[in-house]
Amino acid sequence: MTKNLVIVESPAKVKTISKFLGKDYTIEASMGHLIDLPKSQIGVDIDNDFNIKYITIRGKGQILNKLKTKAKQADVVYLATDPDREGETISWHLKNAFNLPDNKEVHRISFNEITKNAVTNAINSPREIDMNLVNSQQARRAIDRIVGYKISPILWEKVKNKLSAGRVQSVALRLISEREDEISKFVPVEYWSLTADLKVDKNVILTVNFFGKDGKKVELNNEKEVDDIINLIGNNKFNVSDVKKSKREKKPPLPFTTSTMQQEAGKILNFTVSKTMSVAQKLYEGIDLPGRGTTALITYLRTDSTRIADEAIKACKEYIVKNYNKEYASDFVPQEKEKGNKVQDAHEAIRPTYIDLAPADIKDSLTKDEYKLYSLIWRRFIACRMKSAIYDTEKVTFDANSYTFTANSSKIAFQGFLIIYKNSDEEEEKSSKLPSFNVGDELELDKFNKEQHFTQAPPHFTESSLVKLLEENGIGRPSTYAPTINTLLKRRYVTKEKKNLFITELGSAVNNIMVKAFDDIVDEKFTVNMEKQLDDVENGNIEWKQVLRDFYPKLKSELEDAEKNLEKVSIKEEVTDEKCDNCGANLVVKYGPFGKFLACPNFPTCKFTKNYFEHTGVFCPECNNHELYKLRTKKGRIFYGCSDPDCTYMSWQIPKEAKTIPGLEKYLENEKE
Repeated sequence: MTKNLVIVESPAKVKTISKFLGKDYTIEASMGHLIDLPKSQIGVDIDNDFNIKYITIRGKGQILNKLKTKAKQADVVYLATDPDREGETISWHLKNAFNLPDNKEVHRISFNEITKNAVTNAINSPREIDMNLVNSQQARRAIDRIVGYKISPILWEKVKNKLSAGRVQSVALRLISEREDEISKFVPVEYWSLTADLKVDKNVILTVNFFGKDGKKVELNNEKEVDDIINLIGNNKFNVSDVKKSKREKKPPLPFTTSTMQQEAGKILNFTVSKTMSVAQKLYEGIDLPGRGTTALITYLRTDSTRIADEAIKACKEYIVKNYNKEYASDFVPQEKEKGNKVQDAHEAIRPTYIDLAPADIKDSLTKDEYKLYSLIWRRFIACRMKSAIYDTEKVTFDANSYTFTANSSKIAFQGFLIIYKNSDEEEEKSSKLPSFNVGDELELDKFNKEQHFTQAPPHFTESSLVKLLEENGIGRPSTYAPTINTLLKRRYVTKEKKNLFITELGSAVNNIMVKAFDDIVDEKFTVNMEKQLDDVENGNIEWKQVLRDFYPKLKSELEDAEKNLEKVSIKEEVTDEKCDNCGANLVVKYGPFGKFLACPNFPTCKFTKNYFEHTGVFCPECNNHELYKLRTKKGRIFYGCSDPDCTYMSWQIPKEAKTIPGLEKYLENEKE
């Protein structure tokens, strides 16, 4: 008979936790959710005060029965699912499904990191299931189910089958659509820059930048304005009017939250949001390390808190003092700026579980992607506990006939955290030093340099920048960013070229319907307010069903109006310049289970199809790990891109340095046959 049964979500955690607990503990995995709403129906009884119908997920009955049997045999059951709303709900479902007698000990335990201390402390400090957390998740699940199952049929009727709407998904789609509108309507505005090359001595020329007139900033809007300034200055000398020396501090970054990890991994590592979460999940659950066995390398990966445990702060400081110098270690604990949305502070920031496990020391035990992400997380955490970088800066102001020019220099005086980490959105500052000047010095002009510029349209969203905006506006939670973007891509509302996200014609049609008929659903203020209400449920300040009672009446009215008044939308097929081999018609892009393919528009009369891509038989020269495909633009122009969607390589020709894939020739011959 099992004395103690510990149930976790992931089988990968079983090995990691087993080595921390003795033979009196049996560890089993639930494999995620076992109980959920049915897929075949809405599962929320709107007419009966929003009662939810739960069923055992198809294919999960055997796992649930096994856990039931194990639970009945055990003296004590510990429900150790993930430490969030989802995990709390899974534990609640399991306890209800087990239907154990009242005298059976069933405890909820949770831990932010899978280390011996964290696990044993959790075992020694069990608690009851937090029904406020569960009810918050029930409210979220019910609202999302109602939105999806009530609005999606409208989209099927008015646009096409297999479309979907979602509370967070639809807001994200609207944001992408609005950015596309900004870009398409953008009108470039002309502006100019002016610099002057000044003679310092025979061998030194200093370039100074135009600032303004009489100490006030002046914008240069056209070439005439620039030429007027040049003519008015003429051959006047440039007088040094001010020399200002100072020190500038660059503060270390905060430790990673889910969203900042996703953003940095996207910018620095070219990881998609879903890839970042997949790799982070493996690091959290545990990696086999020589001499240590299965070891969890990072703390819980779904968090919007930057809080760090005191013991982790202490361990990090000791590591910095030992491996760098005590002058690099900081005692200051940086605080994140107050956000518009509430931070779920139940978890720490994302950090290494064992600071002494430097990435280089365990590189051989990690995959390439695991090493890259672990290294990023590890370096970010070390950096956040280091002192600021200090720069010596100098600004020299020059006056010429009442016009002002400036020259700046910046030289690093103390590296601080920069010794180990540089943010992706900050260009590395190059150290520079100005010649020595005193107020009153005069310099002769060598020449003027003028250049025309135009303002740029706002950039297309990338996955990283979209996540940043969602987080900044309190739309969704750490667990929702990756599935939201995946759904937009899967439904083909959005397409990705390189890193940029573009709304498709289908996406525009769906967004137009949502904006017209369900304006509150796609209003970010509504979504943010909903998140606050869910937080109120979690804090015990409001009943979860009251959130649904307040939400549904307006949606019901909008659904009725949409059924009556919305017109059907016709979506044009994407036509290419490629010709059908049978009838000569321009092929159109279709989508199948394996992605895009080209097909004759005269189907079913003509059933000709061909691959959207063609094999090249060579490795991508950038990642050197996946095949390079021959692809076509929307208008049929040939280009070459990596078959790995996470690799952004693209070229108009097959690069000479591309290496042939061994053994692919036979495969290609079979393809042709």
